[in-house]
Amino acid sequence: MNLFIKKTILFIAFFLSVQVAVSQPTVLSNQAEISVLTVGPGASLNDAFGHSGFRIKDLNNRIDVVYGYGEYDFDAPNFYLKFAQGKLNYLISKTAFTRFYHIYSYHNRSIKEQVLNLTHAEKQKLYDYLLNNYKIENRRYLYEFFYDNCATKIKDVTNIATNNSITFSPPKDFEEATFRTLIYGNVNKNSWGSFGIDLALGSVIDRKATTEDHMFLPKNIYKFFENATVGIAKKPLVKKSGVLYAPKENIQPNTFFTSPLFILGLISIIILYITYKDVKNHKRSKWLDVTLFAITGLLGVLILLLWFATDHTGTHQNYNLLWAFALNILVIGQLFKPQAKDWFVKYIKLLIILLCLLTLHWFIGVQVFAIGLIPLLIALFVRYIYLVKHYTKLSD
Repeated sequence: MNLFIKKTILFIAFFLSVQVAVSQPTVLSNQAEISVLTVGPGASLNDAFGHSGFRIKDLNNRIDVVYGYGEYDFDAPNFYLKFAQGKLNYLISKTAFTRFYHIYSYHNRSIKEQVLNLTHAEKQKLYDYLLNNYKIENRRYLYEFFYDNCATKIKDVTNIATNNSITFSPPKDFEEATFRTLIYGNVNKNSWGSFGIDLALGSVIDRKATTEDHMFLPKNIYKFFENATVGIAKKPLVKKSGVLYAPKENIQPNTFFTSPLFILGLISIIILYITYKDVKNHKRSKWLDVTLFAITGLLGVLILLLWFATDHTGTHQNYNLLWAFALNILVIGQLFKPQAKDWFVKYIKLLIILLCLLTLHWFIGVQVFAIGLIPLLIALFVRYIYLVKHYTKLSD
């Protein structure tokens, strides 16, 4: 299918969505169906975890729309600042099913459907909730990646419609996992997306997630809903399931040579080589030390801000501070002096101890760090030891 035809289909789908949105009845007929749509992961990081939505289908009333949570509110004042602070309100969206389908199929993302086994009263209650939630005054909500996102909203709204009578049982392939491990199930450990997540998110996501916490991922909403029951009679929550769109197989390119492990490995080799030359030539490359202290210090400041100056719960207790030490930015002046103060040598020894503590934290499971950091941490350790020996010789 060429690009022109694809764009034509998307335009038609958009036109139909506008027609559907013009007039929509508020009372469902007895033939109405409500289903959960689960969209597979996309190519970019923000699409890597998939998406979930409610499909309201009532052909008698010419309704076929999808409600979903987690849409950016780009009109919000100070959008980027609030996003960084974890104070950004997200939106509930409404889209004609035809447009929804064509958008995700165009991007080759799977679409699965689970028709819910609800009474007519429960369907109406769920539909009323969505209609009310979609009102301009109710449309915004404070998004939280692990506990209040596009997937958890599906669980919460369905529970409201059934008066909290749903019993969620673990699926057959259920395994206990930490939040970070669940993230790794969607993002390659040796990718820049994963590196950024591991750098920004702290040890709080290395605790075991409860059974229900697993449902922050859309794919787990699908699995848990398949196994859930409603009410005392324990009737299945899902009446029938099906695949609306199966993605075409894509050959994934080899990204190792652009991965964090490879790039940071090269940088670490350069650091180690310069250190070796410094030892051999009895000199110190000041520019390298200034660069390392500036970068690690600035990253430390950023991590501190994410921990203490934002409402993001996942960024707390981040022990990346053990290598990205914020105080490094304040002691750079010592690196320009030919003879360092005694306290600065002790400070560098502290940095070595912190790297050892980081290794201990990693080994005993307090926090898991990005695998791409391994060569860089080794290079920093060697460089710090060199600095201690260099300054000690100068003072003798």
